[in-house]
Amino acid sequence: MKTFNDYYRNQVKLSFDNHPFSKSPKHVWVICRYKNEWLLTKHKDRGLEFPGGKVEQGETAEDAAVREVLEETGASIAHIDYVGQYHVAGKGGTIIKNVYFASISRLNEQSHYFETHGPVLLAKLPEGIVSNEQYSFMMKDEVLPCCMSQIRKKFLRKPAE
Repeated sequence: MKTFNDYYRNQVKLSFDNHPFSKSPKHVWVICRYKNEWLLTKHKDRGLEFPGGKVEQGETAEDAAVREVLEETGASIAHIDYVGQYHVAGKGGTIIKNVYFASISRLNEQSHYFETHGPVLLAKLPEGIVSNEQYSFMMKDEVLPCCMSQIRKKFLRKPAE
C-alpha cells in the first residue's frame, strides 16, 4: 500500500490488492487503451482525464466502469481488468474508487457525452501532466503513475507511454 497526498492535499491510500477498502466502492476510474492509443475524455470543467464516475444504484463497480466509458467517450469495452483501489480522506468525506484498465473494441460518435466533450486519443501521455493546465486534477497525483506501472507490468505486452 502506498500513502500520499493528492492534488488538493487530501490523504490517499492506494493498493493493488483485491478491494482492500471496500467490496462495493461508489466510484470508478478507467484507464483506456484503443488501437495503441490512450483514450481520455475532456471533462467540461476539469479538463483531460480518463473516464470514470459514480456507481449508480443496482450497479456493480465494473458495470459502472463500462457505462461511464460509453457515456463519456462513446467507446465499447472489449476487455476490462481490475487494477487497484484507492481511498481518499477528503474534506467533504471519504471516497473509495476502483481503478480499471480497459481495452476498447469500438469508438462510436455520439450526439451527447454527458458532462464531457467526448473522446480524446493520445499516442503518448505527455511529460509534466502535473503542471499542465489542460489536465484534470485526477491526473496530477501518484495514482496515475502507480497504476500505469501496474498496467505495463500486468496487461501490456510492450511498454506504452
